[in-house]
Amino acid sequence: MTTHSPKFLGLRRRIGNGVWSATNRGEGVIVGILDTGVTPGHPSFDDHGLPPPPAKWKGRCDLNASACNNKLIGARSFINYDAVRGRPTDTPIDDEGHGTHTASTAAGAFVKHADVNGNARGVAAGVAPRAHIAVYKVCSETGCAGYDILAAMDAAVDDGVDVLSLSLGDPVALAGFEAINRGVFVSCSAGNSGPDPYTVTNTAPWLLTVGASTMDRSFLGTVKLGDGQEWEGASLYPPRNFDAKMLPLVYAAAPEASLVFNGTVMHTPHSPSMASFSSRGPSQITPGILKPDITGPGVSILAAWTMQKFNMISGTSMSCPHLSGIAALIRKANPDWSPAAIKSAIMTTAYVTDNSRGPILDERHLPADFFAIGAGHVNPPKAIDPGLVYDLTPQDYIPYLCGLYESYLVEVIVGRPVDCSSPKSIREGELNYPSISLTLPANNLKSVRYRRTVTNVGEPTSTYRVKLDVPQEVSATVTPTRLSFDELNQKQSFSISFRRNGGGSGAVQGQLLWVSTKHVVRSPISIRLE
Repeated sequence: MTTHSPKFLGLRRRIGNGVWSATNRGEGVIVGILDTGVTPGHPSFDDHGLPPPPAKWKGRCDLNASACNNKLIGARSFINYDAVRGRPTDTPIDDEGHGTHTASTAAGAFVKHADVNGNARGVAAGVAPRAHIAVYKVCSETGCAGYDILAAMDAAVDDGVDVLSLSLGDPVALAGFEAINRGVFVSCSAGNSGPDPYTVTNTAPWLLTVGASTMDRSFLGTVKLGDGQEWEGASLYPPRNFDAKMLPLVYAAAPEASLVFNGTVMHTPHSPSMASFSSRGPSQITPGILKPDITGPGVSILAAWTMQKFNMISGTSMSCPHLSGIAALIRKANPDWSPAAIKSAIMTTAYVTDNSRGPILDERHLPADFFAIGAGHVNPPKAIDPGLVYDLTPQDYIPYLCGLYESYLVEVIVGRPVDCSSPKSIREGELNYPSISLTLPANNLKSVRYRRTVTNVGEPTSTYRVKLDVPQEVSATVTPTRLSFDELNQKQSFSISFRRNGGGSGAVQGQLLWVSTKHVVRSPISIRLE
């Protein structure tokens, strides 16, 4: 279980039904990876037993004829475009390793006997191991150009990908809107500038913004001091035949210490926990949309590499492809769902407790707030069957955009003429989003009211009852308190009102749950008291 994240995410289980045991490993789904390219011939991209890509695939492979196959179905570079030749001068080959790592994390094939320096030996696999991979090289050692990213996103959508995975911090909102307009799900990194607030990137509401957290696997080393104290750290590089004898420290008063390498340690307590580097909200651009949306495995992730067969690295670049693979599994199970429905399923089924039965912690060992974890940690087995979803069409974003920008700017984003005096603009919080974020000023005790609509994707006949948890500084009511459905895809609406009770300042949080006999549909609520 080398990468471990498939097991940690509940995709494969020795006992019980994981997502993979239900014959869903992403078959027929195409995942587009925008990154530093790919390492052709790597065993993570072996196509043994895979059928050809679906007929809708229109992409191409700019590698040698034998380099692409039924797993790696496409490879193109958008670096150093030559207008005279009509194509880039660079190849899609990955010279750095990052793109190979993210591609194999999202949809790499099963590879036996994987390890990094002897650590985490076992079978490596991506989250959607039987999905097809199309790679678009947009980054080099000099960085990632925005125009290359946008061109590659447009090309990937035209080629026929189902999921776009961008472990990039560059803004991709424009091309991302065109992607979801054509039914393509877009997963993006939240950024690695945490733990400072207002550092989250890729905050457009049609993008899934992914933070990074740990798993219950560690690679430990211990410093033992001469006075008996022990200090725990991490190491992937245990030397062979290392003698853990006491050695003098460079200090005139000559205390001693020894190093002990513990190797791979499983069942780490307080897992998952938030990585300190994971960027935090709120969004500077749209504070009325809670970002990041979700967190997933992003610390010490083993996946394919260039200079060596596997490498273990950390970042939201690692958590993003995990969510891309999960989106591919959800698309396989529910091929008619919109990108917004897939996103809602991921967010409303997330969990917020660790394996020690306490709240997910941040780098201070304090409960992580929603600006760190978003809706919580992804839970794929439940996301496949969420019960209810908060759905949105691309057109539903236009009133939201009109509430932020003038008509000509909205036209640039949506790619068609828009008159913002005609559609009624809405506040950010009025978007039919799976989370709720609002501000309550100190000098205004009036109620703030939002409307949401849910679509039944669970049992045809079902009843959900509301459970509302808000901080003491705020009063909230939901109308109606019960939603009944008698058919699939039936929609029901409800309103939720918030009113400030008086004192307090800063950010507080709560949650809204719709509970049936089988499902719990949870929306985080973030409230800023001014």
